[in-house]
Amino acid sequence: MNIRNFLLIISSVAFMYGCSDDFLTLTPYNKVTTENLFKKAEDFNITVLGCYSKLQGQVSFYEELSEYRSDNMYITAPTAGTQDRYDIDQFVETPANGILSSAWANFNNGVYRCNLVLDRIDAATFDLQLKNQYKGEAMFIRALTYFNMYRIWGGVPTTRKTVTVTEALQIGRSSDEEMYNLIAGDLETIVNENLLPATYNASNAGRATLGAAKALLGKVYLTFRQWEKARDVLSGLIGSYTLQTNPADIFDVTKKMNDEIIFAVRFNKNVDGEGHGFWQTIGNPADAVNPSPQLLASYTNPNDKRKDLITYIQAETNLYVLKKFYDVRNITTTRVGNDFILLRYADVLLMYAEALNEIAFTNSVTSPAYKSLNDVYKRACNADINISEIPDQESFRKRILVERQREFPFEGHRWYDLVRMGYAKEVMAQVGHSLSDYQFLYPIPKTELERINNTDLLWQNNGYN
Repeated sequence: MNIRNFLLIISSVAFMYGCSDDFLTLTPYNKVTTENLFKKAEDFNITVLGCYSKLQGQVSFYEELSEYRSDNMYITAPTAGTQDRYDIDQFVETPANGILSSAWANFNNGVYRCNLVLDRIDAATFDLQLKNQYKGEAMFIRALTYFNMYRIWGGVPTTRKTVTVTEALQIGRSSDEEMYNLIAGDLETIVNENLLPATYNASNAGRATLGAAKALLGKVYLTFRQWEKARDVLSGLIGSYTLQTNPADIFDVTKKMNDEIIFAVRFNKNVDGEGHGFWQTIGNPADAVNPSPQLLASYTNPNDKRKDLITYIQAETNLYVLKKFYDVRNITTTRVGNDFILLRYADVLLMYAEALNEIAFTNSVTSPAYKSLNDVYKRACNADINISEIPDQESFRKRILVERQREFPFEGHRWYDLVRMGYAKEVMAQVGHSLSDYQFLYPIPKTELERINNTDLLWQNNGYN
């Protein structure tokens, strides 16, 4: 059964698996039913697909906690319903921010779903290869979820198994080392033990692959400054995927899961409840404040095809959408169905260039770092990067950062790129924000601090009250 169509089943089954977004809803509502279900391969398939379905509800966080936090987007003034987003955009958010509370609860419930699979799958009896796949998928999604939490809050309470409410209240924040060991450890296990297939048939397109685990692991390594490890894992992906000839083809809804896409959150507008509303819309393009002037100005080559993707196109009467996210609404479900791409080959190429440059700068057009960086630029601009423009390691690093901004706007990368590469203060100062180091992380939600009520276990990030 197609992974997108299967999500209808998941929507109902997930309630038995603790579908509440409350972090403390950590045990199934019906233990007997749940225990009886974890017997056959199909039981685990449904549960794993429930892990994927949780990712759908996380798409907004990539915009709110990365794009608005960065110089790609901004809000001129708060309006009804946008105060929390405005506060994030202006770096004045508090621990009571509703977006942060929702993200914390959503992510933890996603981890819970993954742990349900991992707790029970070893005791089940069915095809070993399929068991390995389901295990690998759950580990991949758990690693992705904890990685996002780490980038947002730093060390958070973590668990590798389902726990009771009482047990949850005794789990303290993990250190950076513990977060690394968990996140990288899950992904390394997938890669080293070959738990995931390289590809799937058409009906399962979109499930996590071995390539997705490697690409995410490379990003984790970069975040933890493990340059050599990042180089090694990413080098194995070079040539395994293909850049689309035209950047617009990446996002064409008639070409979903094309050869550039490594992992995406999938949607299906033809199935009730599995589509979504338009992303990045406006009533009148003349009134647009986003994309920001800084983002638009980054496209210095007039032939850069990527700039056109962040211009508006009419989708419906009085409704315009960024070309990157254009789709036609399904008449029956009234929804659209763009997938949200999390990992693609251009990202791998730029991460690979970043790792190589951090290890050792090489001023040569024959170097793998230059080639990887140039391949992304050349695809967009039909021209090569002038090597004289990147004469040293610092200029090469900054060029990668600029290329990432041009390549991935509104895909949820920008803020995390700025922090990882060390340019958050410099870049945000250019748009009027004087940052302190503590603002690289967000405040721990007030609701969670009150639940635990023990600062030895869960304490607020420095700088926040």
